[in-house]
Amino acid sequence: MAKITYIQPDGSERTCVNFEGMTVMHLAIGNLVDGIDANCGGMMQCGTCHVYIAPEWADRVGPPSADEAAMLEALDGVEIRPTSRLSCQIQLGEELDGLVVEIPPDQPGI
Repeated sequence: MAKITYIQPDGSERTCVNFEGMTVMHLAIGNLVDGIDANCGGMMQCGTCHVYIAPEWADRVGPPSADEAAMLEALDGVEIRPTSRLSCQIQLGEELDGLVVEIPPDQPGI
C-alpha cells in the first residue's frame, strides 16, 4: 500500500491509499478525486487524466513512454511541463508511497 496526495488547482489536497497494481488514475477515480476524468478508461487515448508529478518525485516515477509523450504533445488547452504524465500510465507500488501529483486547472481533451 502507498499514500498518494492529489493537489487541486486551488491548492487543496486529498490523500488516498492505494493497493498494489493500481494506477494513479484508477486510485483517483475510485476516490472521486476532482479533475481526473479518464474519459477513455485508461487507454491513453484522451488525455483527461493528465497530471503534474511533484518535481521531487519525477525521477522515481520516470519519464513518459514515447506513446505517452506523443499523447501529451497532442493535448490542447493545458500547460505541458517537464513533469507532465498521464496518470493512467503510472503504476503504483510501495516505492511511490508519498507520491504527490498536481491536477492542472483545465483538464484537456482530445
